[in-house]
Formats: sequence, C-alpha cells, structure tokens
Amino acid sequence: MACGTRPLAVVACLFTAVQFALVVPGSGIGWDEAVYVSQVSPYVPAAFFSAPRARGITFLAAPAAALSQDPTALRIWFALLSGAALFGSFRLWLAILRPAVVVSAAGLFASLWITLLYGSQAMPNLWVAYGALAAVACLLLPASRGTHAGLAAAMAVVALMRPSDALWLALPLAAAALASRAPGRLVALTGGVALGALPWVVEAHLRYGGLTARLHRAGEIQGGFAGQFAFGAQLRALSGRTLCRPCSDVPLNHPELALWWLGLPVAVAAGIAVARGRRRPLVLATAAAASVSVPYLFLIGYAAPRFLLPAYALLALPAAQALVHAARTWRRPALAALAVALAGHLAVQYAVLDRAADRYRLTRTAYARTAQELHGHGVRPPCTVSGHEAVRVAYALGCSSRQVGGHDGSIGAGTLQAMACLRPVVLLTSDGAPPPAYARTWRPHGLSPLPGLRSLHAYLPPGCADRAATPRAASTG
Repeated sequence: MACGTRPLAVVACLFTAVQFALVVPGSGIGWDEAVYVSQVSPYVPAAFFSAPRARGITFLAAPAAALSQDPTALRIWFALLSGAALFGSFRLWLAILRPAVVVSAAGLFASLWITLLYGSQAMPNLWVAYGALAAVACLLLPASRGTHAGLAAAMAVVALMRPSDALWLALPLAAAALASRAPGRLVALTGGVALGALPWVVEAHLRYGGLTARLHRAGEIQGGFAGQFAFGAQLRALSGRTLCRPCSDVPLNHPELALWWLGLPVAVAAGIAVARGRRRPLVLATAAAASVSVPYLFLIGYAAPRFLLPAYALLALPAAQALVHAARTWRRPALAALAVALAGHLAVQYAVLDRAADRYRLTRTAYARTAQELHGHGVRPPCTVSGHEAVRVAYALGCSSRQVGGHDGSIGAGTLQAMACLRPVVLLTSDGAPPPAYARTWRPHGLSPLPGLRSLHAYLPPGCADRAATPRAASTG
C-alpha cells in the first residue's frame, strides 16, 4: 500500500461518518435535487428539465432512486459514494505531492460545511470537484495510456455534470499540455470534454432547436452571462445559505463565518511560495481553480457556496502545503496559535453545517405535512402540481409538476385546466398572492405554511375538489 493511502482512507471514512451522523438522518430533498432525481425515479414523474441543467448527476442518482422515493436512501447512497470518490481523487496526488500534504488537503476540503452538506446530495458540483482533482493529477503524472485514459475519463465526468465547468477547467490544462509539448494529453483532454458534453449537445438539438438556442436560453435563466462581480454575494452565502438570489438584501450579520474564505488566498500563496521543488503542480492546481471560478465570480449576479466546490478542492492542495510547512518549521508558540485557528475554523464549519442540516430536516417535515394535507383534499397520483414550490410538493406527493410561464414554463393555462378533468390538479400560492386569472374560480384551501412563508393556499378546480369525498376515483383518474 502506497505511503499515505491509509491516512487518506481514514479521512474518507471520517468524512462519510460525519455525514451519517450530522446530515443524513431525517434530511429532506432540495428543489434542484427533486428535479434531478425525478428524471430517473420510477415513483415520481419527471419534473421540467431546464436548459442550463446537465444529466450527469441523474446517472449517479439512478441506483438509489430506483430503490425508494425516500430521501434517506438517496442520502446514504451519496454519502458512501462521495467518501469513496474523495479517497480516489486525492489518492492520485500521492504520486505528485508529499503524503502529508495530500492527506491534509483532503482533510481541509472534507471539513468544509459545504463539502459535508453536499456529499450526500444529488447535486453535480462536488462531482465536478472530484473530476477536476483527478484531471489535474492525470495531466501532471508521467504520460502513459493509463494517465491519458484517466484524464479523458475525468474530463468526461466533469462535462457530464456541468459542461460549462469542463470548458473553463480545460483552458489552463490545455495551456499546460501545449507548454509541455504533449499532444497525447491534449487529445485526451479535448476528447474527454467532447465525450462528456455530447449528451447535452444532442439534447440541445432534440429539445431546444440547436446548441445556440440552448445556450441562449440557459443564459436567460441564469440572468445573463455579463460582467458581474459576485464576490460579495459569495461572502454572504457562506453563512449557510444554499442559494443567494438576489444577495443585495442579505445582511452580513456574521462576518466571522467568512474569515476562512478571506484567508484562503493567503494560505494558497504561502503554500506555493514554500513548495520549492513541487511548485509546478500547485501552480497548475491554483490556475485550474481560478479558471473554473470565473463564471461564478464574474459572470453571474447570484451565489451558491456549492458553485465554488471545485475551486476549494484544488486550492486545498497549496493551502495544505502551507500548513505542513508551518508544522515542520514553526516554533511551539506559533504552532499553538495555528492549532487554535484550525480548531476555530472547524468549530465554525460545524456550526454552519448544523444549522443547514436542521433546515433540511425541517423541510422534510414541512413537505410531508403539505402532502398529507393535500391528500385530504383528494390530491393523489396521478396528479399535477403547479405554482409556488410545485417541484418539491409534487415530489412528496408522487405527482408531476408543471408551470404556466416563467423559466420552467412547460404547460399552457388551457391545457392545465383541461387536465383537471382527467386527474387532480392543484395550484399553490404563498403569502396572500392571488391566483392567476385562469384559476380565479378554483376553490381555495388553506395549508400549513412551508418554511420561510407566512401562508400557503391550494387552489383546486371544482372537478378535483369534488373528488375529496371519493378518493378512490381520484387515485384512478
């Protein structure tokens, strides 16, 4: 067994164990997750799949989705899978950097609340991070059929998960391949990106009228790809918000939660400075991290901490180099101060993770209650949910979700009204918002509010409301 493999395996096992202890129990499903998982679930009709999304994560989710609609099965599957991927992606670096640096980097990355929260979720960003780690390592390892295949496979995984991330990641790696005059690596790099992006491109022609049309629609949904400055938004999101859109009205009440983020560039610069003979791998990892961060810091006007997971994974390597160097050269008082700082960092990560995980548990209880209340009004599969939070409510019910207009518009008002003659249909509104014109004659029913809402109402067409007394007819309609 290679030196460092066992400690790295311990880190991966601890990473999975913490997820099982703090995140997995009672966790509900997120909005994006419901969209992804519904594509491969035999229990829930597929939700509308918008232009920016890629289907890579649905392939990983399929085994757990086939077993159960319960989010716990999904959480267990991804917690195990993410622990194994953490080990595998960092293990490649044991042949490039000192074992202490690699193990420390894995520990730093695995200890972030963002990594721990998304380790057990069906979301693509962490898998882009693992693919990026593997791709950079394979580019740095001695050229061979194995490393070329590994580079192609890693880039294909990244492109399957998020094609745009693969393109940004490929830029510095292609430059490094050209500089080292390694045509085989360049072929593997471009071939991997093309292979992984192929399903997205094919779907663009089948569903959106071509690649240009899909890119245009994706830009519309994400607010346009123009020069924007999202550093402040990312800073505010570090308090535990999984999505900050918009962020202008989010106060920075706890700046101490973002101190590690502000200190990361300093640690990275220090790690590169003290690396000496191993500087090139750290420079390339940093360049790749910077490149893959560009769209999330400069091209969109909102933030989610998970967007930067690939950058954090790569930057953990030079940051760990700085920590290992400090541990070997600093005197005891300085080391004691560093140990206190690391302990504080871990305490902050745990505090934010605990709050974020609590919100997911609260979400599960709330959506289960909403589903039960709608069951009482005769809403049972096959059924359709529209309006506010339709995706997650539909997932809890086992219904389809359809929206009239907006980014996820997938049905016309007349079609939705006609559908009510065949199956239960429900329109959800929140915080006193009136129903749209096509539903003004529908019957309102008050529901328990979901987290973050003051009120929630369900509007049911007369045909659906009448089924409340005959639920058997509703379930077979």
